[in-house]
Amino acid sequence: MTMKKTIFGLLAVFILLGVGASYYAWERVKQYGTTKLALTQETIFTLPAGTGRQGLEDLLIKQKLIKKSRWFPWLLKAEPELAKFKAGTYRIPAGMDVRQLLQLLRSGKEAQFSVRFVEGTRLRDWLKILEATPYLKHTLKDKTQQQVAELLTSDSTDHAEGWLYPDTYMYTANTSDEAILKRANQRMVAALDEEWKGRDKGLPYKTPHEMLIMASIIEKETAVSEERGKVASVFVNRIRIGMRLQTDPTVIYGMGEDYNGNITRKDLETETLYNTYVINGLPPTPIAMPGRASLAAAAHPATTPYLYFVADGYGGHTFTTNLQSHNQAVREYLKIQRQKRGQ
Repeated sequence: MTMKKTIFGLLAVFILLGVGASYYAWERVKQYGTTKLALTQETIFTLPAGTGRQGLEDLLIKQKLIKKSRWFPWLLKAEPELAKFKAGTYRIPAGMDVRQLLQLLRSGKEAQFSVRFVEGTRLRDWLKILEATPYLKHTLKDKTQQQVAELLTSDSTDHAEGWLYPDTYMYTANTSDEAILKRANQRMVAALDEEWKGRDKGLPYKTPHEMLIMASIIEKETAVSEERGKVASVFVNRIRIGMRLQTDPTVIYGMGEDYNGNITRKDLETETLYNTYVINGLPPTPIAMPGRASLAAAAHPATTPYLYFVADGYGGHTFTTNLQSHNQAVREYLKIQRQKRGQ
């Protein structure tokens, strides 16, 4: 009887010790889960596909997000839902603890990055921006502009200029640069279609493409929102009476790499496909990526008698109806510029 009591007593002790050890281990695991990551600022963490539990721990230690601990694998065992992490690139904020990190990796909510394209930029600018943008899959580096155009859905298969909608685009890591351009192209096609269908009657455009060309010229001529309709009216009025557009941005575009920041009289007289001082009507393609406001101005130009405009020296333009008044406005502009240089 005494022997049985002894055995039962020992078993009870072992059970209590086991329960106590388990309770201690569980408390330590819970405590470890609330351990703050070794971060002083936000960081980006990429978990490759096929990474297992040990691989994840090794990566976190290597990138100094956590320190080596016996409790990390125990946490994954104690809370198995935390072990269902998903491959991807994640934004890890400072102040996050180990459990919150694992919950984020389980959620699959990858980091969102952004790339911004402003109105009036050109395809070559977009390609440079994309090439310098991190976390993108770069597939366009060795492609010509014509090859890039062929990737898009626009009806201008050999020229992508103008067919990309300027905006900020969000993406996750390993999104391709081609995918960004396709999204921008689809948005421009949709915006142009909407403006074309709602355009004013009697405008001198035969196709939506021609209206896009006009919008690109408006975009390059003024950044003042209240002027866009007036600028559009000048060019529409000129087309209607058979007068050449004579707009400097088209000359610059036609000069290509030869443009050094200045336009000479010889440049104005040199014939290119885009020199509207020499050619009649619109150039063959857009000269930049217009924003929605310029599209709207091309579709709904102001009703004015203006045929000329020139910079006023203060960020805007002076609009006139005849050459004599225009020349006077030019003289005023030059006077203001001389005064500014003398200050």
